[in-house]
Amino acid sequence: MIATKRAETLPDTANLETEARRILRRLCEPEACLAIAPKMEKAVVVRELPDGRTIRTAVLDRAIAEAFVVKDWIELSGNGKVTRYGISSAGRAALKRLLSEHEASRQGLAEAPAAFGDQHRDYAEREVRQGEAKQTKRIRYNALESPLSAIARRKGKDGKPFLSSELVAAGERLREDFELAQIGPRVAQNWDRFLTAGDRNAMRPGGGPAQGPEGARARVADALEELGAGLGDVALRVCCFLEGMEQAEKRMGWAARSGKIVLKIALQRLARHYEAQGAGSAMIG
Repeated sequence: MIATKRAETLPDTANLETEARRILRRLCEPEACLAIAPKMEKAVVVRELPDGRTIRTAVLDRAIAEAFVVKDWIELSGNGKVTRYGISSAGRAALKRLLSEHEASRQGLAEAPAAFGDQHRDYAEREVRQGEAKQTKRIRYNALESPLSAIARRKGKDGKPFLSSELVAAGERLREDFELAQIGPRVAQNWDRFLTAGDRNAMRPGGGPAQGPEGARARVADALEELGAGLGDVALRVCCFLEGMEQAEKRMGWAARSGKIVLKIALQRLARHYEAQGAGSAMIG
């Protein structure tokens, strides 16, 4: 079990809230839990897939996990060689509030009353670009579920899952690196230039082995370069920006129901990329 800390030893507020938006959202996904073993400096979020296998979807410092316990954002769900925690009702409310506050701060707004109300809702809003004029429009989306998870639940004509466990794991690996890289809206706005103007190195750190956010940023750049325009675009939108498939199809001018086929092809290439890199796809068992 995680040993709880005194309040004065908790991580700084900004870091804690950043990690809470990333980790608590992951814990809201179906069959997800936070797992940690004795003497481990890191905790992991894992999720069981329909075929019984488990994938890692996030890694966090033990101190952050301990802070979540202190704040009652997670609760014990299993104890043994590996201790498991699930998100609590307080954690769900905190996540919705933090997501709303973060979106309001990005828009330069002071919307504390709205943020308080949004902690009881399962949706959020974001701005997206539309058309060649790059006009923006606000859309609503499910803040607590990955579009990849929703697509993975669908069945093909043969009755089998539309996306295999390996493909889901590849998409989750891309999202994990994207979140660790702390890539924000500015990159989203420059995505077309990143893909087409030979400026991919702008996302890579300077020489030497890359660690932490810089290492994750380099891995994202390599993965998107491997996918190229089109495939990289749909993978980024669905896996990382969490756009729904229908919304992504409209933004890219694709025919209805064609996007999931392109996404599947992108994930197949992404899985091969990770395998060739020896990076695996976060599959645990």
